[in-house]
Amino acid sequence: MSSIEHFMSDGDVRLDGLMERIEAELFTDGGNDAVVRMPGRRFPGVLVQGDSLRILRSDVAEVVEACERGDLDEARESAGLLLASLDALLTRYEAALAEHDIPRPY
Repeated sequence: MSSIEHFMSDGDVRLDGLMERIEAELFTDGGNDAVVRMPGRRFPGVLVQGDSLRILRSDVAEVVEACERGDLDEARESAGLLLASLDALLTRYEAALAEHDIPRPY
């Protein structure tokens, strides 16, 4: 078993050719929304797993679909839930920056 296969889970697909192994700085635990600084970047970013990204996209689609139907109450509710999720993500990001004495990039 290669070192890359050791870290792969059952659902992972091995990519050949375009993958590059790098070192990055991890500022939080490695969960679904890890705060990570990539080499050459001044500020960290948030690593969003593919399944979490898909959920985020679905949440935005719910707002759009409710607007298209003219259902403003549902759109408002869906948008509120989406905003709460993004606020939690932003709070985690800002807390990681503060913990490591990194100024906000905004």
